[in-house]
Amino acid sequence: MAERFMSANSWWVYIVRCADGSLYTGIARDLDKRIAAHNGAGSAGASYTRARRPVRLVYREGADNRSLASRREYEIKQLSREDKLALVLSAAAAGKGGDQQ
Repeated sequence: MAERFMSANSWWVYIVRCADGSLYTGIARDLDKRIAAHNGAGSAGASYTRARRPVRLVYREGADNRSLASRREYEIKQLSREDKLALVLSAAAAGKGGDQQ
């Protein structure tokens, strides 16, 4: 059974790897629904990922509210690509990354 990344009381900060190898960082309440949107389900996917499908979840971390999630998203977006990849790898090694497929 697939793990569901949704909680009524939390937000998620996430990184997806696009088909072209680029990384996209965002926030969501229902992470499964958001990743599906990035991959073409509905019309709510970000314009950045629309031309870079499919995307694959490679990192996620929870936040207690939207404000904290937005702050963390900003912090991650300020990182260099190398630092983002290091974050993804450290989370994967700790079993806290996204899809490991």
